[in-house]
Amino acid sequence: MKLYAGCKTTAMGIMPHTDIDRAFELALSLDIPFWPQLPNVSFYEDMYAQSSQNFPGISVDTENKRVAFNTARFEEELVSYSQKLGDIETFTLSRDYSAVYHRFLSRELNDYPAIRGQLTGPISFGFKIVDENAKPIIYNEGVKTLLFDFIQRKVNVQYQELRRRNDNAFVWVDEPGLGWVFSSLSGYNDTQARRDYCDFIKGIEGPRALHLCANVNLPFLLELGVSILSFDAYQLGVMPREYASAVGEFLRNGGIMCWGIVPTDSTNLDRETPQSLSILLSDYWVAVSHTSGVAIDQVAAQSLLAPARCCLKNIGQVGAANESACVIAERDPASTIEESLVEKAFAYLREMSQILRDKYDMK
Repeated sequence: MKLYAGCKTTAMGIMPHTDIDRAFELALSLDIPFWPQLPNVSFYEDMYAQSSQNFPGISVDTENKRVAFNTARFEEELVSYSQKLGDIETFTLSRDYSAVYHRFLSRELNDYPAIRGQLTGPISFGFKIVDENAKPIIYNEGVKTLLFDFIQRKVNVQYQELRRRNDNAFVWVDEPGLGWVFSSLSGYNDTQARRDYCDFIKGIEGPRALHLCANVNLPFLLELGVSILSFDAYQLGVMPREYASAVGEFLRNGGIMCWGIVPTDSTNLDRETPQSLSILLSDYWVAVSHTSGVAIDQVAAQSLLAPARCCLKNIGQVGAANESACVIAERDPASTIEESLVEKAFAYLREMSQILRDKYDMK
């Protein structure tokens, strides 16, 4: 992959829109476009439902919006699953499970500097999906082992499909579950996660990219063997010295940081501007440079910009003090507050990108 990051823009895959055309248009408006996941259009668009397709033991209940797993069914389907391991369609996202993916693949995408896909990671999937006894399947060693292999194969198939549309394609693994492994209550700790994930990442074809919007432990994430890390940077507020040092080492080794810097909740987005967010991000970069010795221009050159989180449900306060968050919704009464927040965040991203490119003299 020959991607010059240079403060280019991209975004998380999940979007709140019900208008497929509008979501598609927005995704293509960023420097590095992606195919949107639209769970408000269909439950099959849910990140866990999409990843579950063809995994043994799984059933998707669209009426109750639930992905179910049954151990007996898993065991029954193992033989037929093993017979289909060589069939690419086993690991391909079908049209039924995505309204946009195949439409994205049908577009001429070679003129973009890169394109991106996404897939829910095995740890998040393993925590979220439970068996008939309400036990997360990550605790079943046999299921977990197969799950890591299954997700790895799906990532690689998607990468190959995207790469046919643009040489600089990559797929990031969406892993909010990596924020849970540090909990004493998880039953699956960071030591186990590190071991499993390093092996998983080694089998990923193309750029090895990871995304999460949960609370982060940057040094842990940067030691998993990824080449691109996307995370919620806005939540940090300040850049701890330990984090700055780890980021500097990652960049020195050629990694790319995707900084989720634009908040998508109404409370925080209302009190920020592209200028204020550019200052916040530059402060992070200064801390990285001072701590690690990596030139700040290099930090900027190896950085992408993104929203901090997806926004299926606004967690901020909407009222008189937050009227500016609803500007787009006022222009289009059919838009929800979540849609307007995402569109405003995308607009901020584009403006921030220009501010930072000018500041650090990037083309």
